[in-house]
Parts: sequence; structure tokens; C-alpha cells
Amino acid sequence: MKILVIGPSWVGDMMMSQSLYRTLKVQHPDATIDVMAPAWCRPLLSRMPEVSNALAMPLGHGALAIGERRRLGQQLRGAGYDRAYVLPNSFKSALVPFFAAIPRRTGWRGEMRYGLLNDLRVLDKAAFPLMVQRYVALGYPKGNITRASDLPQPLLWPKLQVQEAEKQATVAAFSLNSGRPLIGFCPGAEFGPAKRWPHYHYASLAQQLIDQGHQIVLFGSAKDHETGQQILATLSEERRQHCRNLAGETQLEQAVILLAACQAVVSNDSGLMHIAAALERPLVALYGPSSPDFTPPLSEHARVIRLITGYHKVRKGDAAEGYHQSLIDITPERVIAELATLCPTPGV
Repeated sequence: MKILVIGPSWVGDMMMSQSLYRTLKVQHPDATIDVMAPAWCRPLLSRMPEVSNALAMPLGHGALAIGERRRLGQQLRGAGYDRAYVLPNSFKSALVPFFAAIPRRTGWRGEMRYGLLNDLRVLDKAAFPLMVQRYVALGYPKGNITRASDLPQPLLWPKLQVQEAEKQATVAAFSLNSGRPLIGFCPGAEFGPAKRWPHYHYASLAQQLIDQGHQIVLFGSAKDHETGQQILATLSEERRQHCRNLAGETQLEQAVILLAACQAVVSNDSGLMHIAAALERPLVALYGPSSPDFTPPLSEHARVIRLITGYHKVRKGDAAEGYHQSLIDITPERVIAELATLCPTPGV
């Protein structure tokens, strides 16, 4: 059996989609699973052993481009795909499998995709409260799974593979101190400060962990570099030697390997949080207005800290004004206490 998956376009969603690939591989051990997704996803897909090929989706997230999607689909007609799974809910995401004439095309109804999908499912959001449950449910015959409790338990959570030699080589390449256990901080988040734990809390936590004998590595994109610099500036000169700001300095591939080398990770609600969970790193995830009720970190090694309940909508204008009070109220001491339950001794 040969399967094409139209994958998500966001880091966290891509990580959660691995649960579907793992489920399909258990059901069909000899299946070939190819995933079409933005090219930046390749470093993640290459570390999912269930995925045979990562096919680049050359079109941007918002581009309809029906003609180009028709061309892509026609190119795939001779590839021998038996099934397609369309994970995004948009109309345009279902076009390539339709133009490829793949016999069975599965997905949730989404944007009225009648005809494009011939194995169309109608989603009851209350019956499948987690995104990962919605992905996995598509892997079973229509009608067999009507609610999350029908899914075989436990779910096969995301699990990325990184070799020990890769960790050692990448730690050396960035001249990190192999004599001090690494603790990863992921202080960035989409939509500005409102989803971020304050930089001064990260700095206080870094100070305490450095004094315990750890080394701090800051991860993120180029837009998170300034936040990293704020954390560094708050540390004393002596402690600063044991804190590296790699936000914007690594490719995604390198960040994945370095996260895998960390003894533990502290993160805001972000794509890097989901990567750390899939690497099975001890993880403290810090939530404010966004909610872990839909997309929590999928790991037995994760602890979520959140002081409010429900979902609180944050507009970009609000987010630009500062940190959310619920995140300000999470103290570094609370995070230290959670870390102590996950990795009580440096180096363990």
C-alpha cells in the first residue's frame, strides 16, 4: 500500500501528525507513507521512521493557485498512491490528491470539500477534544471511531529519532561546554509577549540553574534573538559565560539535535515545545492565555504549568503591550520545583 499525506504547515501540528503516521504503520507495516508539506518540515519528517519520503509543497500557506495544484497532482498520478489523508481542513489542501486521482481520499469535511474527498468525515469537536485524536481517528475506517474513547489506547505519541553521535558532534560544533549538563530554554512564542513567560523570570531561572552546575542554551528563530539578549543582559558577567543565545543562530535541524542533547527543556507554548516533547526530553511547558486543552505537549516527561483555565483570546495589539498576568504570576521557584521532579540531579 502506498499512502500520501497532505501535512500541516505549523511545527506543532506537524509534530502531532506523527501519531497518525505511527498508527498507519502499525495497521499496515509494509505501507509506504509519503508526506507533502512545506520544505522547512523536512528536518522533522526525516526523523520520523514511519515516513518514507518528504515531498515539498512549493506553495505558500495562503496561496490557492489551483493551476499549480493541478500540475502537482498530475505529476503524482503515476506514483501509485492507493490512499490520501488530508490533514489541513482547507479547500485548497484537498486539491492535489483529487487531481492525482488517488482512489481513496480521507479527511474531515472542513471547508465544504464534497467531491474532493470521497472518504469524508464529519467532525464532532466535543467527541475529539484533542487535535492528535482528530488526526489519529482518520486512520481508522469511517464509522468505527465515533469518539476519542473509541481509539485504541494508549495513543502512539510523536517520537523523533536523534543519534547520540549527532548530539556530540553538534554540541561540539557550537562550542558548548560538554562538562555542564544542558538545559534548553525556548522563550519565544507567536503573537508577541502575551504568550511568553517574562524574560526576567527566564533570567532568574537561568541564574539558579547555572549556580547548580548547568549550562543554559536559548533556542528560537531570529525574531526571538532580542528576547534571548534580554535574558543574557540580566545575568552577571560570570554567569553569562554559561548561557548561550542560539535563537536565530541555528537551522531547524541543528535545533532539533541540540534539544535532544538537553537534560531538560523549559518552554512557552510553541512549536519547539512540541519538538522537545517528541524528543522525550523532561519538559516544563508554561501556558498563559493559550490553552493546553487542545494541543498539549504529548509526553509522559512533560509538566504543564498554568494558573488560569479556559481559552483567553489575545489580539496582536494586546500582545504587543506586554506579558500576560497569568504568566507573570508563574514564579521561577515553581519551575525549579517541577524540574526537580523531572531530573533531580544534574547530569541524570
